[in-house]
Amino acid sequence: MDLITIDTPDGTAQAHLATPPTGTGPGVLLFMDAIGLRPQIFSMAERIASWGYVVLSPNIFYRDGDVETLMPAVDLREPGAREEFFAGVGPRMAALTTDRAVRDIAAYHSALLGLDAVTGDRVGTVGYCMGARLVTRYAGQFPDNVAAAAGFHGGGLVTDDADSPHLAVASARAEFVYGHADNDQSMDVDAVAALGSALEAAGITASNEIYPDAPHGYSMADTSMYQEAGAERSFDELRALLSRTLD
Repeated sequence: MDLITIDTPDGTAQAHLATPPTGTGPGVLLFMDAIGLRPQIFSMAERIASWGYVVLSPNIFYRDGDVETLMPAVDLREPGAREEFFAGVGPRMAALTTDRAVRDIAAYHSALLGLDAVTGDRVGTVGYCMGARLVTRYAGQFPDNVAAAAGFHGGGLVTDDADSPHLAVASARAEFVYGHADNDQSMDVDAVAALGSALEAAGITASNEIYPDAPHGYSMADTSMYQEAGAERSFDELRALLSRTLD
């Protein structure tokens, strides 16, 4: 594992770093799904890096353990394995409060811009599952820097809370691409519509689509939820987004 460390106000976070063949390029901050940093995320980051970007993927659960400790020890493609693994993930997700997320995002952003390989201060970001919430907050937190923001099979982007992630788009200036899972209880059609309304009210260029028949987690080839059509569409749309905004 090619890991570096990031100092945050609450401790040290490991992060995977992927660099393009040229060695330098615009920065992209990748927010993992709730399963965590693992070979699947590394592979996805390397694929994005091959397009010409420097991709930093932090362990957002660093408070709960290092990458090796938190990595799944079972094959999540096996029947019931993914569901069994997720039974223990809930407390980690709940512990990443908005206040903690905001502090962490600032540290990750500083680390990304501080990388020698990163050119310029316009960056992109992509997140999966709960990572899509962090993408949305990141774009609102650093509007002068985040030019591209993508979230795929995100959950909980719209809540009734005063700090609901979707409200962050009001201060963002990035172009957004959201690819939602189909029939997703964590992001139903009403929530997708509410997110779309927030994007429209902010005057932001955005795509906010539900991928037909794509289950929650469709991009993760190491789990039983993988759907090739949805995964490849997400990569195609992400690559086009980054090309439009960062190249």
